[in-house]
Amino acid sequence: MIRPSVINTYCPSCEKHTEHDVKRVKKKKASEFKFGQRRFRRVTAGYRGYPRPKPEGREKPTKRIYLKYTCKSCGKSHQKKCVRAKKFEFKR
Repeated sequence: MIRPSVINTYCPSCEKHTEHDVKRVKKKKASEFKFGQRRFRRVTAGYRGYPRPKPEGREKPTKRIYLKYTCKSCGKSHQKKCVRAKKFEFKR
C-alpha cells in the first residue's frame, strides 16, 4: 500500500478540512511492570514450563498499520482506525 505523506482530511479540533502530515506509529516497548507481564514472569520462573500452548503457525499474513495525522494549521494530532497491509510505504 502506497500512501501520500501529506493529506487533506478533517481535523476534529479545527472542525474543518485542513492539510495533515501523516506518520506511521511504531509500537512502544512493553512495560515489565504491567500485571500480566508480572504474572507471566512469576509463572515461568523456576522449573515450570510455559503457562499456555505456544502459538505456532498462526501468524497472520498482514500487519496492522497505525497512522498519526498532525494538522498543519493547529498542530494537534489524531489517529484514525488502522488498516491491514502486507507492505506499506509513503509516496515521495
